[in-house]
Amino acid sequence: MAAKNSVLWSTLTDEQETMIREVISRVTDKWSLWALSELAQHGPLRFSRLMDRVEGVSQKSLTATLRHLERDGLIKRTVMVQVPIRVDYDATDLGRAMVAEVHPLWMWVAVNLQGVARARRTFDRRTRVQATAEIG
Repeated sequence: MAAKNSVLWSTLTDEQETMIREVISRVTDKWSLWALSELAQHGPLRFSRLMDRVEGVSQKSLTATLRHLERDGLIKRTVMVQVPIRVDYDATDLGRAMVAEVHPLWMWVAVNLQGVARARRTFDRRTRVQATAEIG
């Protein structure tokens, strides 16, 4: 598998590498993965329902997030002409496939959360002791 991946990486153009970084940055930003996961699991959803599920997101941030996800083909936006106009959002097959790939990483973090918290406490104690020693 590693050899196969190195062959793939060696054949990518600079433009393709840039696009890969952009997509990874986008889906790992503050709201994208959460919104996409909600749509993959519970979609299609209207904007207001999705906003309720992605707690703490502003209307402006969710709008921008959905536009980026739509541009990358991870969600689809469906406008139904009625009064009032209805807009639904749903994960595409590509978006569902991405969520399925990221889910194991999320599970790893959930399973190892106590270990990460312990490491953070140890680090914070050590840096406080070092800072105190440097001051004194």
